[in-house]
Formats: sequence, C-alpha cells, structure tokens
Amino acid sequence: MNIQDYKKFNKIYFIGIGGIGISAIARMLILEGKEVIGSDISMSEVTDELIKAGARIEKGQSLELIPKDADLIIYTAAIEVADPELLMGIKNLSIPSLSYSQALGIYSKNKKTIAISGTHGKTTTTAMLAKVLLDAKTEPNVIVGSLLTETKTNYVAGKGEYLVVEADEYRRSFLSLHPYILLINNIDADHLDYYKDLADVQSAFRELALRVPKDGAVVCNLKNKNVVPVVQGIDVPIYDYSEVSVSDLKLPFPGEHNRDNARATLCIVKILGIDEVVAKKALEDFRGTWRRFEYKGKTVNGTLVYDDYAHNSQKVQAVIQGAREMYPDKKIIIAFQPHLFSRTKSFLNEFAEALSGADEVVLLPIYPAREAFDSTISSAMIAEKITSAGKTKVVKDASEAEEYLRNNSKDGDVILVVGAGDIYKIANNLIYEK
Repeated sequence: MNIQDYKKFNKIYFIGIGGIGISAIARMLILEGKEVIGSDISMSEVTDELIKAGARIEKGQSLELIPKDADLIIYTAAIEVADPELLMGIKNLSIPSLSYSQALGIYSKNKKTIAISGTHGKTTTTAMLAKVLLDAKTEPNVIVGSLLTETKTNYVAGKGEYLVVEADEYRRSFLSLHPYILLINNIDADHLDYYKDLADVQSAFRELALRVPKDGAVVCNLKNKNVVPVVQGIDVPIYDYSEVSVSDLKLPFPGEHNRDNARATLCIVKILGIDEVVAKKALEDFRGTWRRFEYKGKTVNGTLVYDDYAHNSQKVQAVIQGAREMYPDKKIIIAFQPHLFSRTKSFLNEFAEALSGADEVVLLPIYPAREAFDSTISSAMIAEKITSAGKTKVVKDASEAEEYLRNNSKDGDVILVVGAGDIYKIANNLIYEK
C-alpha cells in the first residue's frame, strides 16, 4: 500500500504519542476508527485524554514495545536527536514509518491549509483562528499545539475545506506542509541547537513562504525587521496585519503580543471573507488554551496562580508584561524552569533581562528534554545576571520550589509558573481554590 495513503492503515503505533503535535494525529485516527497504540517516556494530561478517547498507551520508549502486527509507525521528531539508535531501529523494521511532520504534510496536501508560523504566538493565534472559524460555522479541521480550553483537545475534526495548523519551525519540520495561507507572526533566533543563526532560521521561513501558491496569501507584520527579508520579492499577495485595528476589541487576555495575535487572526478572516462582527465576537469570547497564561486558581494564602508554556526569553518577557498589565498593583513572582541547556547557554543574558521584569524570581534546574547533561550552564548562572528583580532564589527541585512559593506568597500576589518542561505540576499542586 502506498504510504501516502496512511489513513488507510488500521493498526498504527505512535512513538512519543504524548507530544502535543503528534497526539493530534493520533486523536484524528482514533476518531476515524483506527486502532491507535503508543508509548511515551512520561505520562501527562495529553496521554490521559488520549486514553479516554480510546488509545492504548504504555510508558517507555523502545523497539520491544512496538507490536509486530502494527501496520504503520508514526514517530516524534524528538527521537532524531534524543535517540538516533531507536530511529535507526525503526527504519530497519519491515513496518513502514513516518515522522510526525511527514504524516501532517500528507494530511495538509488534501486541505486548504492555513499554516500559523512564528517563533512565538503560534498556539494562541491558531486557537483564536479556530474559535472564529468554528463560530462562523465553516467546520474547520484544527491541529493546535496545546489543548483548547472548551474541548480539552488539540484536534478538531471538521467537514469544511480548511485545515488550521500550527507550523513548527523546529528542524524545519514545517516544510512538509502545503500552505494555502501562511501567517508569519514573528521571527527570532531560536532552536540554535539546530539552526546556525538568525539568518538560517529566516531561510527556513522563506522556504516555507515560497511554498504558498499564487492564489494563496502570506500574512505578516511588515514592521518586523526580521520578517521583511523573508517575504521580499515573493510572488504571492502579502497582507500586513500590523495595519489592522483592535482598538474596539475587548480581548480577555492582556499584552501587546495577544493584541498582535488578534490582529493577525482578523487579517486572515478578512481574506477568507468571514463576517467581521462574528470574528470580533468570537475573539472577545475566546477562553485561551492549556498553559498559555492559564489561570489555575488560588493558593491557600489567596495568591493567584497562572501557568504558561513560555520557554524563550521573548515569551517569558511577554508573560511578565501581560501580568503587569492585568495586575499593575500586585507583586509578580515568577517560577521559571529553563528548557534545554543549549537554549539557556545561547540566551543567558536575554533570559536574565526578561526575568528581571518580575518582582521575585524562583529558578528551577534546567529541563534537559532531548539533550545530554551540560555542566557548563546552570540556572544559578541566570540568577547571577538578574539585576532588577527584588529577590532571586535558585532551588534544587520542584518540591523545594513548591514549598517556597506556598510559604512566601500572600493574598495580593501573583505567581507565574513558567516553562516547557514538567513545571506545570507545581501550578496544579499549589491550587487550593479554583
């Protein structure tokens, strides 16, 4: 059977099934009646929701876990770096295999794909656009890099012609997509464990932009100096979302970054011919996504707790600024778990500067994710460079962070639990009252 028809396979095994992107493909196939089996090195809310939907999931990651009668393997891109021996073993099996991005690209080819790209803002903008298209009754298909608040899922199955998808630049994986409309929200140097520098990142975005057909469109902010060279000379219509006004929009989330996300969304829906009144009402009713400035509740002391996935310096800065805008008179305490040794080392000064915007900083050890331990970088090195925050504390683990936050916060304070690792568990444990 042609692997391009992968949805015709019946028993599909997922490696790294808890990944926020790959789990959406798993959910899609469950809804189509396929037998979905998988494994992940850690269980999470994402895997819990998949099990509820009908998947069988084991904890772990090895060739031995793959059933011999599986028709197809779909694997996360993370193993290309974290476990190349496992990837080689997969390729040597008689069972056909696809990476998550390859599977997504095949699906994208058969839809009018609206690809939401950018170094940051992808998830929120994808969810905003999904909300508008759902409220406008267009029945979109949606793959988002988080869980939508209303549905507790990262995949929406629709009968319409549009696929709204978060386009991840990591290892150029978004180049498997076939965008009809491409949003480039912003571009910054990131993933420097793979990309050489900002110019290399920009080259990937330009390659993606060149995939847009002439009857499609590129939407971007032409005031962003890192974006302009990427779209220069591209032979498709270019729309500048920075010219869209949101002055009359009552967004439920603070921050200029969220206003930019709304501008981009409104620009896209105008291209699609959707009623502006419907679009603005949908944005004002938007409830956000899992781990994107997500209000969790209060501690026993009455402290407000928010959880956010921010893991590069610009996102961390945006979260703190958004909290300041919403709570100008409250003490802002941020608990931050750096993500990746390479990212922390490359942007040590930028992280320190971003974190300095808080009143108090609690730093957890670096979450290694796919990387080997690196003794030449640590959270203590960030702490040494933080100058303007009132107090900075480095803790040895999550338990110490949790205890410190519980005992050193009060009614009138705001705790921001921030990072892309497992720090979200602290936010859950701190809550006394929803």
